[in-house]
Amino acid sequence: MNLHTLLQARATEGRPVRAGLIGAGKFGSMFLSQIPSTPGLEVTLIADLSPDRAKQACRAVGWKEDRITATRFIDDGRPLCASDDVDVVIDATGSPAAGVVHALAAIENGKHVVMVNVEADVLAGPALSRRARGAGVVYSMAYGDQPALIAEMVDWARATGFRVQAAGKGTKYLPSYHQVTPDNVWTHYGLTPEAAKAAGMNSQMFNSFLDGTKSAIEMAAIANACELAVPEDGLSFPPCGVDDLAHVLRPRSVGGRLEGEGMVEVVSSLERDSRPVFRDLRWGVYVVLEAPNDYAAACFRQYGLPVDATGRYAAMYKPFHLIGLELGISVLSAALRGEPTGQSRVFRGDAVAVAKRDLRPGDRLDGEGGYTVWGKLVPAGRSVTARALPIGLAHGIDLVRPVAAGSILTLDDIGPLPETPALRLRRETEAMA
Repeated sequence: MNLHTLLQARATEGRPVRAGLIGAGKFGSMFLSQIPSTPGLEVTLIADLSPDRAKQACRAVGWKEDRITATRFIDDGRPLCASDDVDVVIDATGSPAAGVVHALAAIENGKHVVMVNVEADVLAGPALSRRARGAGVVYSMAYGDQPALIAEMVDWARATGFRVQAAGKGTKYLPSYHQVTPDNVWTHYGLTPEAAKAAGMNSQMFNSFLDGTKSAIEMAAIANACELAVPEDGLSFPPCGVDDLAHVLRPRSVGGRLEGEGMVEVVSSLERDSRPVFRDLRWGVYVVLEAPNDYAAACFRQYGLPVDATGRYAAMYKPFHLIGLELGISVLSAALRGEPTGQSRVFRGDAVAVAKRDLRPGDRLDGEGGYTVWGKLVPAGRSVTARALPIGLAHGIDLVRPVAAGSILTLDDIGPLPETPALRLRRETEAMA
């Protein structure tokens, strides 16, 4: 609770925390919008494939020209990771391969890493965090994004003495969404393609939120950060509002929907017939607690927590998250406290590629939110045993065998993967399963 006090001291001393941002897209721009009103925190260097576009993003979020002039803009993230005027490296690229390269470079140069790029974290986060600990720097999830917020709630619950039976988030989901492509995504957001283009919205990125891929990636990250279990056959997305979290998200053995204890799950804001769920949690996160004793269970009711019929299970939730507007918390926690805001430490969950349609030899995979595959959450052990293809590696790779719609792709279905840092760190991560 003292980050602002620590930051004020740095501002008074003239020693601001210096961040370097890689990727000035939507998430990065939201972070940049907060910099002018956060004395003691500076962005000294911004790397983007288009430096001119990054400068325009700064103008769009309210930066004055003198601040833009004082900031360096480059088109490659690797030099940023070695720059002497950067304390914390933020990767907000969304590219798993680029994220791994940037994290490795930052760690090798003694920089803290805030990984906005959840795709990279799920691909190789456990191995990256292990390397960071060995180098004496912080590797952290990004506060404001749902995985870090959920990790905070889980940590709070456990530190308070509660058993965590479920943790996750809400989203808009129907089973048919798994087949949605960038061509028809905007109708589900209530937008026209023209309006989306005018707002600078990327159809493939937004489709990854809709087709289930982003939910799989984020819940894998939570499982790996919080050592929670993963449903054997993936997320079930039960329709559920905030008043019913404790009833629905408890083990089947006591009448709930979970196949076991201590699991990740995503709840849908839509009933299966498309009716809206009452008091949905589409934009929020939750944790379901189990009381360790009768006294604590009685306190749940006395203090108004939503509980199940037994009174032993209760839910805490946060209805909204502010994404990049909250990212400074991770940057400051790493620089001032030496602590991550969530960190993948084990390999419990994986996000693997599933065919959206019947695929043929020669088809080229286009990754998250594309036309060919969507990402499904599975236990890491199952993924490694089956040689499943991680969604983070399903980019620009040609198939060598047919794959039926709805089937998990394996490494045997594709041509040889190029030897890259991402593949090397992925192998290190798989060895941790």
